[in-house]
Amino acid sequence: MPGAPVGPKRAGGPQRAGPYRAYLVAAVAGALVGLVGGAFRWCLERADALRVSLSETAAGWGAAGWLVPIAVTATGAAVACAIALRVPFAAGSGIQHVEAVWRQESDPRSPWLLPAKFLGGLVAIGSGLALGREGPTVHMGSAIGSGAARRAGLGPEDVRLLHTSLGGAGLAVAFTAPLGGLLFVCEEVTRSFRPRLVLVTIIATATAVACAGIVIGDESVLPVPDVPAPPLWLLPVFLVFGASAGVLGAAYSALVVGTLAFCDRLARVPVVVRAAAIGAVVGLLSVFDPLFAGDGDPLSERLVAGDSPAVIVMAGYLLVRFAVGPLSYAAATPGGLFAPLLALGALWGTFVHAVTLPLPPDQSAGPGAFAVVGMAALFAAVVRAPVTGVVLVVEMTGTTTLLVPLLTACFAATLTADRLESEPVYDSLRRRMRERP
Repeated sequence: MPGAPVGPKRAGGPQRAGPYRAYLVAAVAGALVGLVGGAFRWCLERADALRVSLSETAAGWGAAGWLVPIAVTATGAAVACAIALRVPFAAGSGIQHVEAVWRQESDPRSPWLLPAKFLGGLVAIGSGLALGREGPTVHMGSAIGSGAARRAGLGPEDVRLLHTSLGGAGLAVAFTAPLGGLLFVCEEVTRSFRPRLVLVTIIATATAVACAGIVIGDESVLPVPDVPAPPLWLLPVFLVFGASAGVLGAAYSALVVGTLAFCDRLARVPVVVRAAAIGAVVGLLSVFDPLFAGDGDPLSERLVAGDSPAVIVMAGYLLVRFAVGPLSYAAATPGGLFAPLLALGALWGTFVHAVTLPLPPDQSAGPGAFAVVGMAALFAAVVRAPVTGVVLVVEMTGTTTLLVPLLTACFAATLTADRLESEPVYDSLRRRMRERP
């Protein structure tokens, strides 16, 4: 059937010449993904700190200081867009390209993809666009995997297998989430659990996360204080909350695709100029509050720790972050959707808690719990990979006591998005990639 997932063949073909060679190649390539992905995260942390420091310094310059963050983000967006224009598939997340390669709709062909994703992603995200590091890291991992497979003399099926598995290793490095990387490959990219696919991905993600720890350490990305398990009577509340996240996720997916389509209609505006204009808007927003821009990790960290701003403040964050993520993605620079999406989910959870639920007397389901559940539920609604969302968030936060609410909310979010006939966002982006010349 056209477009159906195609897994590695069980017999025949060049890949059977060395049945265990793929495991060794996956281990070596995984180590390289860990070092490259770890370096990418390290550079992004330094770039973000530099951007914030520069903005704080410029704030003391009066009205002229407003121009500094605007100029930084506009310039960064333009430069990153110019880099992406020179390399096929370098713009955007890259996850849709990884899925297209697995489905044999595209080829992992550009040797310049790795440097373009690293440098372009660093400039775009580091300058303040609301984009995630996971897209470039997944794509870089895939490029390393397919390149290593070809150099090791593996057959076409194993080249495709390692392209996919090492993409999962890239996701694992981006969020220090090895199980999340494995499930991402099986549930989202291939939609299959084949023994060889699982084994290759396990060795790739394990070596990648271990080697990334040399560069960035192995702590949770968003560590959460101990959260007690919510009482049983709250499960219907999490079910309804998950359904609300499903509605929000359907709207967010539509906005991502709709913003891209709108920008396509601006054919007379050069792509780099359009990117600079988008960067200027995002930079202006960061003048009012730095949390309006960037990947959203600082905001997520505050919310999952239980920080609950005033309702009117959270409403402002929600409105801005809901729009700024799709707008940043339309700049056609390297950058992903996951991290901003998780921040939006944490915001939604905290907001819903503040608006509709008083804190239980025993403090068993505070705003931090709803923020964590909101991250996974919105991810499930947009990406349509509920198990990946649950495991990814648990690994990022180190929270296991919320597993039942997480599963409940992700079930409701996925079902609601399906009932609203919202297409999974990477299916939409992959189709768009095929249709564009």
